Amino acid sequence: QVQVVESGGGWVQPGGSLRLSCPASGITFSRYVMGWYRQAPGKQRELVASIGTGSGTNYADSVKGRFTISRDNAKNTVYLQMNSLRPEDTAVYYCKATGWTYIYWGQGTQVTVSS
Repeated sequence: QVQVVESGGGWVQPGGSLRLSCPASGITFSRYVMGWYRQAPGKQRELVASIGTGSGTNYADSVKGRFTISRDNAKNTVYLQMNSLRPEDTAVYYCKATGWTYIYWGQGTQVTVSS
């Protein structure tokens, strides 16, 4: 059974940091492109960052220089380090695993940035 489970969300003040984690089980993790997406209330889900099987990365313009995506294939886990957080980063953050045939989503973790 495939499980993709996000953790690490919470409340933080503007300028603060959070680190999201997403361990994935039931898949050959190293063969999956891993991505972080977010969805704010009333808005469409959007790509935040992705990391390929060769560890090449891609970021949304709004998070470049502030967020860092990384993966640890030995732990079957993808991370999102979020620094200099802004109120507009408030959203539910989702982890996505994309393989040749299947795509898996996590249930999401809430990130709230406010003073």
